[in-house]
Amino acid sequence: MKRKVVLLLTLLISTLSITYAQTLKVGAAIRVITPNPLLPVSGGIGTPKAVQEKKGDLFARAMVFERGNTRIAIVNVDNLGWSSILGNKSRALIKGIPPENILIGATHTHSAPDAYGFPDMSGKSFADLNYLDWCVKQIADAVNEATSKLEPASLKIAVDEAKGKIAYNYYAPQLYDPRCGVIQAVATSGINKGKPIATLVNYAIHPEVLGSGRGILSPDLIGPLYDRIESKVGGIALFMNGAQGGMVTADTRLELGKEGMGGKEDNTWNECIRIGELLADEALRIIEKAPILENPPIYCTSRNLELPIDSEIMRYILKKSPLKYEFKKENYVTTQLNLLNIGPAQILTIPGEALPNIGFYVKRNMPTKFPFLFGLTNDAFGYMLTKVDFNSFKRYDYVSRTSLGEMTAEIYMEQALKLVKESPKPE
Repeated sequence: MKRKVVLLLTLLISTLSITYAQTLKVGAAIRVITPNPLLPVSGGIGTPKAVQEKKGDLFARAMVFERGNTRIAIVNVDNLGWSSILGNKSRALIKGIPPENILIGATHTHSAPDAYGFPDMSGKSFADLNYLDWCVKQIADAVNEATSKLEPASLKIAVDEAKGKIAYNYYAPQLYDPRCGVIQAVATSGINKGKPIATLVNYAIHPEVLGSGRGILSPDLIGPLYDRIESKVGGIALFMNGAQGGMVTADTRLELGKEGMGGKEDNTWNECIRIGELLADEALRIIEKAPILENPPIYCTSRNLELPIDSEIMRYILKKSPLKYEFKKENYVTTQLNLLNIGPAQILTIPGEALPNIGFYVKRNMPTKFPFLFGLTNDAFGYMLTKVDFNSFKRYDYVSRTSLGEMTAEIYMEQALKLVKESPKPE
């Protein structure tokens, strides 16, 4: 009799241990990466612009998921772009998560220090490498802290149109993706039971309300978005950009009927607050009525992409940058593409600024009602146009020149959808 009781207790403990090991856990953490003293800011190719003040802090924000033997980290960095050169340095300092399961994306603020190391015509770069090395460590610290804070969680996931005057396409006002994806992790035990651990917002927009020419260092509209979400529901807010290339930007137009150049704009911090808070409110509205997902499965896979560098400008930048890009093959770059399934949601990363039509096409072929695209993630190789768009219109002259080449998006779409087909469908 005693032996049977012992066996039953052993079986029960074993079952409970397996169940607990398969419980979804989430942790989140942040690090301030505002330079002190302030550094010049970069909005793209060219010499960074001097600043006199800051509006909000720059952050690295991390969210870690764990279920069973799978761990995934999602990080956003308040910067124009964040290369794999810097990302891999952080990955080497992160404990307990496979490097290929760590996604690091830029919010794309145009009011942060140069993280590309853009060279001028003489080959000189003005990037502060000591600052970038410090950011590398702050990112790793944020992920490591988030891992240490893992706790049982449920998820809420939703995708819907964000309404209101938030974004538009500078080249053709209506050609942008208004959908906003939200993933919210909610604690299921402890003193914070029922409260959000983290809320991740995925939306396509250029945070360039202020831009690099106004003497201000800032996360732009993303800062007020963080503040609004955290003040209303608690936890930590993250922002992952989407397919915002050519040229999906913040809707700062004072005259809604104006198309593109020549229109009056409100490029002020108050406008950053208006748009950031509106997007935050829309994200919270979208997620509010989403059902609670108890213990959803998670999945992560990756593959390397080889992309040709056909653009002379991009060859010059990548070869002259003090970041020292590594080329396994002459005039080719290698980057990491990730696919994640988080419950019913599926996420694909984009190593640059994909035009909206690319985003729509890829999302349409993802087997889920909850498609997410993390743009400028794992790398930030300029604009990505389909070959039929590349250099086809006068409007696309700039984005074509600052692209790797006409095959970048074609290779990306082919490999991304191949990865979708080879991976399990989200549950």
